[in-house]
Amino acid sequence: MRLLLISNSTNPGEDYLDYPKNNIKDFLGDKSKNAIFIPYAAVTFSFEEYEKKVNDRFAEIGHQVTSIHRFINPIEAIENSDAIVVGGGNTWQLVKMLQEKGLMKVIRKKVKQGTPYIGWSAGSNIACPSLKTTNDMPIVEPIKFKTLKLVPFQINPHYLDDNPANHGGETREVRINEFIEVNRETHVVGLREGTMLLLENNDLALIGKRKARVFKYGQEPLELSDEDDFNFLLQ
Repeated sequence: MRLLLISNSTNPGEDYLDYPKNNIKDFLGDKSKNAIFIPYAAVTFSFEEYEKKVNDRFAEIGHQVTSIHRFINPIEAIENSDAIVVGGGNTWQLVKMLQEKGLMKVIRKKVKQGTPYIGWSAGSNIACPSLKTTNDMPIVEPIKFKTLKLVPFQINPHYLDDNPANHGGETREVRINEFIEVNRETHVVGLREGTMLLLENNDLALIGKRKARVFKYGQEPLELSDEDDFNFLLQ
């Protein structure tokens, strides 16, 4: 199984998908691939706009994406794809649409067979067993919280250590501690912006200059760099 799970699409002051584009290129290889793009997390902009935005960046690295909404038979489109790319946005909307269209099991089977999977933000969230560690507002109600379970741990993308100035609400760490209090067997990876997780050949690695913060009930959080071993998360 091959996964590239990216925290965020764009760093402040940069173009869309600029910082991870070379990692995406390395992940997909030199041979041009036609990837299926899942735009369902988009809420305030159209699938066509989203497809163009992503495809413009992928074209720079020798690949292309076609949005799944263009296909009469989306299941067949996934089964015939060279790669699967899932964009960020609202995780609840993404999950609801994938479930209603019967695509969760199709994507999971395809990726388990070796098709490369790339996701950022919401697209990384759904690679986990559930959407419970998303940051997004639940603007819609999915059929259930279960997602792709391509990895056995949870990801919290866009992980922040502190709250913005003058904000009195919970920190991200407080919220994750609530999750592990009632989900005691599950690790949660706080994936800071500008970083990503790469899974290849049953080897899990962090890419990026910033550390990941890993939570587990009853244990002190771990601060792990790209030089550390992440394979314990796969057990």
